[in-house]
Amino acid sequence: MTMRIFGLMMMAVLATAMTLGQASAVTERYFDPTTRSWQTYKITPEAAGKIVREKFKRTTVRYRTGEKPGSIIVDTDDRYLYFVLPGGKAVRYGIGVGREGFGWSGKEKITRKAKWPSWTPPAEMIVRERKKGRNLPRFMPGGPKNPMGARALYLGATEYRIHGTNEDWSIGRAVSSGCIRMLNEDVEDLYNRVTVGARVTVL
Repeated sequence: MTMRIFGLMMMAVLATAMTLGQASAVTERYFDPTTRSWQTYKITPEAAGKIVREKFKRTTVRYRTGEKPGSIIVDTDDRYLYFVLPGGKAVRYGIGVGREGFGWSGKEKITRKAKWPSWTPPAEMIVRERKKGRNLPRFMPGGPKNPMGARALYLGATEYRIHGTNEDWSIGRAVSSGCIRMLNEDVEDLYNRVTVGARVTVL
């Protein structure tokens, strides 16, 4: 089996796991052209997270933009966030974005930064999730189990945030309610770089 075929299989299974958002292993069938037979493959959220961390590894890249150094550009289509550096470069991070019906674009500013932020779900989210059979807490203090992750950057007067996540498998996917998700270690890195008042452009 070629590495290319194996890579395609892995990404197909990963996409299924991420779409389902299951905590248990996901079984997927694929056709192996070498043996000319159907095979099964299982992947756990932990394995999916490892694939994500490799694909969306934080890196410094060449990046042309008219935005000033210190600004943030969020490319929701490509699932990358760029922190603009001097000299035509940027730090690139993998992100998770809003699912269908929750995506947005525009320009905002960082109005606040928080370490291990608390989470107060919006009332409409509580109602929406209750209809799905999931009861959300009205308030959750910050900590390792909080869905806001290790750091949060607040965007203007909106309810949207750039924040960490404990679900590393969700990076690269459209699964949130509009917030921009990052790996915890990545949002910590961005938190240390960006200043309150920095311009954020969401494409």
